[in-house]
Amino acid sequence: MLQGHGDDSYRYTNKIIADFSTNVWYGGEPLGLKEYIFEQWATINRYPEVMAESLGELVACHHELNPEQILINSGTTESIYLIAQAFSVKKTTIVTPAFAEYEDACKLFQHDLTFLPWSEVQHFPVLSTDLIFICNPNNPTGKAFSELEKWIQQNPKTLFVVDEAFIDFTVQINSLIPLIHIYPNLILMHSLTKAYAIPGLRLGYIVASEDLISKLKSIKQPWTVNTIAMQAGKFIFKNYQQIQIPLQNLLAEKERFAETLSQNSALKIHESATHFFLVETLKDDAAKLKQFLIEKHGLLIRDAGNFRNLTKRHFRVATLSPEKNQLLIEAMDEWRNY
Repeated sequence: MLQGHGDDSYRYTNKIIADFSTNVWYGGEPLGLKEYIFEQWATINRYPEVMAESLGELVACHHELNPEQILINSGTTESIYLIAQAFSVKKTTIVTPAFAEYEDACKLFQHDLTFLPWSEVQHFPVLSTDLIFICNPNNPTGKAFSELEKWIQQNPKTLFVVDEAFIDFTVQINSLIPLIHIYPNLILMHSLTKAYAIPGLRLGYIVASEDLISKLKSIKQPWTVNTIAMQAGKFIFKNYQQIQIPLQNLLAEKERFAETLSQNSALKIHESATHFFLVETLKDDAAKLKQFLIEKHGLLIRDAGNFRNLTKRHFRVATLSPEKNQLLIEAMDEWRNY
């Protein structure tokens, strides 16, 4: 899906003063990262490492894994397409609503697709497909499935592709990386762009068994991770403990923000384990609301009407600073009476 994602302010001529459509940490990149990258600027005069191997070694050390269990990629989207290509023409299930690229990548590589609503996951269904894509915590709902290990254990013949791009934005679940040694039917996708606010650099990685990583490497294109992105990744893992987002404060503000919005009779707020959450407008649809907010207030939301299992009334909101959140609260009050 080339169009229809969040963070699409570039498509509008109106000045956007607060972007609630992106689920990237609003506080910006870690302190010191910009200066570090400029210090490494001369590295762009040479080709990058073919597989970003030195960054892979740092990531592996951080997670107490072997480098052969890590594959650095140009963001989670490259990871998704690599996995879809490696297992082309397989029977695949996607837990919905979900990031559109799972479906697009699988269609590109001729997967036989079925879709499983998130609500049914809680019942641990027996799977008859070769692969399953699940985002945990989920995008766009923000919901978290705390018993995913049990489901993996119950379906040993299905390869679980778990997108943990938002694992840094919840306290309800932990990453499944420690389970890589236990379950050969597990692939984890991680993003370095969300919590560190560098989506323009495109950087992420896959964690899996050595056999699965080897299979993915055999089809991976060379030099997909540029030198600047790789240097940013090195800065992150060399300074990991000092640059984490203030998660407790962020989630506390999310609760206050969502609670205040819930008092608006034109809105229905959905529960979430992360800093972003789904909302339904009970007046008109999300596309009209989005246009209203852009034109009247310079605010941007994520119209979620193009997600499977959602409606034209759904939209996604990410928590920003209290001051910017207040702008949306007041604009929504105006929408109710518009």
